[in-house]
Amino acid sequence: MATTNDIKNGTVLNLDGQLWNVIEFQHVKPGKGGAFVRTKMRNVLSGKVVDRTFNAGTKVDTATVDRRDFQYLYKDGEDFVFMDTDTYDQITVSAATVGNAANFMLESQTILIALHDGTPLYVELPPSVTLEITYTEPGLQGDRSSAGTKPATVETGYEIQVPLFLETGTKVKVDTRDGSYLGRVND
Repeated sequence: MATTNDIKNGTVLNLDGQLWNVIEFQHVKPGKGGAFVRTKMRNVLSGKVVDRTFNAGTKVDTATVDRRDFQYLYKDGEDFVFMDTDTYDQITVSAATVGNAANFMLESQTILIALHDGTPLYVELPPSVTLEITYTEPGLQGDRSSAGTKPATVETGYEIQVPLFLETGTKVKVDTRDGSYLGRVND
């Protein structure tokens, strides 16, 4: 058992039999009354985000979460197969657990997976990844400004919006949080 003073970003709490990942926290000491801790938490399984306030010093149950590096091997039907980079054990993670991260994962890429009692909770990607454009319409002559965008399909099959001047075969940096184009990558 820990207290609310031990809460930090990334802490996983076990509340009412469910696991909650702390996204933001703030210790508040008002001029009048007792101190409290205001948190924003995401349910690990459903992804639901809630705000919750705890009185300072309240006991909270923290869950032991093991965050380890895994290598993405391949997609097996609807599931994804990963290999632990330390023990070489393979685990299968459901598509629901992987979520939108599947749009940015390439085979043999190293990915952080959080485990609780051997059960995968969530997949964590780096903030941005480099992907190659596999198909996009050719840009028109004179379309060299950054004002317009066009759809482009990247090597994972995900479609993003890119500037008009980019062509098929160009490597681009993509934000893994919202799928936005961040820039061109020169090899």
